[in-house]
Amino acid sequence: MSIDLGRPIILYMHAGSGNHGCEAIADSLIRIIDAIRAYHGADTRMPIVLVTNSAKQDRKYKLGELEKSGLCTIVEENHIDRRFFDHVLYYGYRKITGDRESFLRYKFREAFRVYEDKCRELDVPSYEPAESGLRPLAVSIGGDNYCYPEMVEDLILAHNVFKEKGFDTLLWGCSIEPDSLKDNARLVEDLKSYTNIIARESISYGALLEAGIDKDKLEIRKDPAFELLKDLKQVPEKIVNGGPVGINLSPMVLDRAKFPDRVKESYRKFIRFILDTTDKDILLVPHVVWPTSDDRKPLSEFFEEFKDTGRVQMIEDNSAEVLKGYISCCSFFVGARTHSTIAAYSTGVPTLVIGYSVKSRGIATDLFGQTENYVLPVQEIEDTDSLIRSYQWIMENRK
Repeated sequence: MSIDLGRPIILYMHAGSGNHGCEAIADSLIRIIDAIRAYHGADTRMPIVLVTNSAKQDRKYKLGELEKSGLCTIVEENHIDRRFFDHVLYYGYRKITGDRESFLRYKFREAFRVYEDKCRELDVPSYEPAESGLRPLAVSIGGDNYCYPEMVEDLILAHNVFKEKGFDTLLWGCSIEPDSLKDNARLVEDLKSYTNIIARESISYGALLEAGIDKDKLEIRKDPAFELLKDLKQVPEKIVNGGPVGINLSPMVLDRAKFPDRVKESYRKFIRFILDTTDKDILLVPHVVWPTSDDRKPLSEFFEEFKDTGRVQMIEDNSAEVLKGYISCCSFFVGARTHSTIAAYSTGVPTLVIGYSVKSRGIATDLFGQTENYVLPVQEIEDTDSLIRSYQWIMENRK
């Protein structure tokens, strides 16, 4: 499968950089597109418009720098739920007409305006095929969006909006639970209607093939964030040279645990084990800082409990590239957020994943040929010594 990226592109379904996994995907994708264009001699000025849930978050971190350098233009979605009169008007319109996509057209209205202006500046078609016959490209930033049932309806409707505008559509870097494809014909039809799909691991790739997605439009390629740059400039020399044990835990994983208190206790016992049996410090690494799902909340409990040892540090919030810099210095990493573990994997750090979905199983299978010993499903953590045992196995087999 060959995808021509030398045309106007809109990236959408980006949730904002307060989730540094979302930031890592968007950052990497923009750089990948720019590098592929340059390699093939395409026009690198061709617009890349990034539609985001929060422009403020993106401009606070690395994506703001990419925008300033001219690699992309950041446009915030219209938030209909924050505009009372618009919400009432559109709700009434949708109720009368049955036009379910009206909310999504409203959501992307400003993005389309900015996109059209950018195309006009370069004198390239906004929606009609160019002289080359290529249509513009809308890229749904995949991740695990399709793994969440509550998101699927909006994903389908958003995809329809871009198709109706005349875009080719690409779902890039997705994971999809195989079971979700077995009893949802509407979801399967939506996936079949993408021009191309790039799955980020083999379990999702196989499930898509089995669901009837045309093999010619389907590709498997590692998550874009494996290619995220790492920034070591802000990492203290003590951490760079010290090889700490990195730890990430998330509220999302705890919400999916059968016994969340046992999961916390397993982390607690693991920290004590490292402090008692090694000379390594502990580095607590928050990777999502949204108010609704902030890794600093569970991690701060451990920091308060162990701070008097002088060997436990929780790093400050920073961009995905800086966080990857910190993680790359670790001698071992245990993480619940997928992209914190991708930062570790991609810099050669022995890694244990506290997983809850197909993405962690698929990525580990592709790297190691198995999930056993590399992924601890959070739903199965009952034995509070399980993290210690997994750590010991991985370190014994780290080469």
